[in-house]
Amino acid sequence: MLKLFRFLQPYRWQVATVMLLILIQSLSELYLPTLMADIVNDGVVQGDIPYIWKIGGLMLAVTAAGTLVSIAASYLSSRIAAGFGKDVRSKTFRQVENFSLLDFDKIGTASLITRTTNDITQVQTVLIMIMRMMVAAPMMCIGGLIMAISKDAHLSLVFVGAIPVLALTIYLIASKGIPYFKAMQKKVDKLNLVLREGLTGIRVIRSFNRFDHETKRFDEANRDLTQTAIKVNQIMAFMMPMMMLILNFSSLAIIWFGGIRVSEGHMQVGDLMAFLQYAMQIMFSLLMVSMMFVMVPRASASAVRINEVLNLKPAASETKRSGGAAGSMPAKRQAATGPSGRLEFENVSFRYPGAENAAISGISFNASPGEVTAIIGGTGSGKSTLISMIPRFYDAEEGVVRIDGTDVRELSVERLRSMIGLVPQKAQLFTGTVEDNIRYGKDDATDEEIRRAAETAQAGDFISELANGYSAEVSQGGSNLSGGQKQRLSIARALVRKPSIYVFDDSFSALDFKTDAKLRAALKGETTDATVIIVAQRVSTVMDADRIIVLDEGKIVGSGTHQELMKNNEVYREIVSSQLSEEEIA
Repeated sequence: MLKLFRFLQPYRWQVATVMLLILIQSLSELYLPTLMADIVNDGVVQGDIPYIWKIGGLMLAVTAAGTLVSIAASYLSSRIAAGFGKDVRSKTFRQVENFSLLDFDKIGTASLITRTTNDITQVQTVLIMIMRMMVAAPMMCIGGLIMAISKDAHLSLVFVGAIPVLALTIYLIASKGIPYFKAMQKKVDKLNLVLREGLTGIRVIRSFNRFDHETKRFDEANRDLTQTAIKVNQIMAFMMPMMMLILNFSSLAIIWFGGIRVSEGHMQVGDLMAFLQYAMQIMFSLLMVSMMFVMVPRASASAVRINEVLNLKPAASETKRSGGAAGSMPAKRQAATGPSGRLEFENVSFRYPGAENAAISGISFNASPGEVTAIIGGTGSGKSTLISMIPRFYDAEEGVVRIDGTDVRELSVERLRSMIGLVPQKAQLFTGTVEDNIRYGKDDATDEEIRRAAETAQAGDFISELANGYSAEVSQGGSNLSGGQKQRLSIARALVRKPSIYVFDDSFSALDFKTDAKLRAALKGETTDATVIIVAQRVSTVMDADRIIVLDEGKIVGSGTHQELMKNNEVYREIVSSQLSEEEIA
């Protein structure tokens, strides 16, 4: 957890101020029992009423000052903790944005959500406690001991027996509870995973009438988390009774032996009362420590999980240079001439972690500006994996992917992805307006550019029919639009970017044949100077491509035009015959 405290650097002066305020508050609380002893010894016993009023007024003033200081410390510590939480969340979110798909697979989306929200909240809550108690608890304990000894050193021997018993009790209870705190966060992850799947997949659940199954899954995850929480709370529930038991026995011993000391004339009544209060302050300072033991273990487990995200080096890191000037020459040459978008795969292979077989192997082909390269193949043939190599969602295990002669791993991720307009297989829209979603591809796009991109994507007609046109609201995930409408907006988002390389990952599957044909015809005029990669299931979508690459079990088994492949490629003919009639083939 200490590693996370580096985010407190901007708040160091505020933290120092909180420490000072807590110190003043602790001193005021330590001073009050001495004043009370003076009232009893010199005021009540002597019958000096003016002295009682004088010291009583001083006690009120010290109490008021301590209260104001305490309020100020609480306010400042809350602001610091809130700022700390904001900074850590921002840093974590920015780090996650840089993750490759492999990194997401490694940690899991549900766990990343938990770490960015629940885990950071745990650390933020404990930070407030640490700032409030880090100075107060030691100050009250050590200061209380000093003041108690100053009142009566012999009576202070009571602490020799009480404090070790108290410390041992805290240690035993905390050591039993810490493992459960660590387990709880993992079970929160599991609950979030089940909940997220249940909410995002609600249509499938309803269509297959699987409510009982999903309810059972949620109940099991919920019950598991609840049982762990009950266990840890049962253990920690012993803390307060045991503390109070030791506290009360200590008070009893102080009153018993203190009474003897008073009767023998070794101690005044006021000093005994002050001593008892100092004992309470010492014990309550240890009680504060015990509360820290309850909260810190869970926050420490959360901090480990947050640091795991922050310290994870993304698989697609900013640059992976082979070293020296040789590695940077192609990038310099490209910068001088401007990107053209020539794409080259050279003997590229990739295997998902834990998979027995490679998803793609030995992939080699070129795609040049002004050409349309189509990739077709059966389900699981590696089409989507192949195009994931281009924007470095995954990095090739073997071989190299080049753009304009430069290894994509030699380019910064930001520069690389600015050259690519990707339309994913599953259209993903964001809350906002239609215009906002198209402008997502280019922040400074003009209204004319947005409308032209929408018209090219065949989205203009349905947008004009919406209540507010381009200002119409898009709900979360685009749930208020049809699949075809979402895909067309997704295509428009890529078109407004005007990239060097267009990658369409089965982006026309939700369109009817007429819209598909009109869209591909319109695209030709917009992409004449760009490299176009189209992944498709439908033969009609790829028939007019300049080159068709046929994939089967992760390998290229054919390459050429539609006519060439019909003549000499059995796999392609099987795909065509499964989709088109003999008249259409002819």
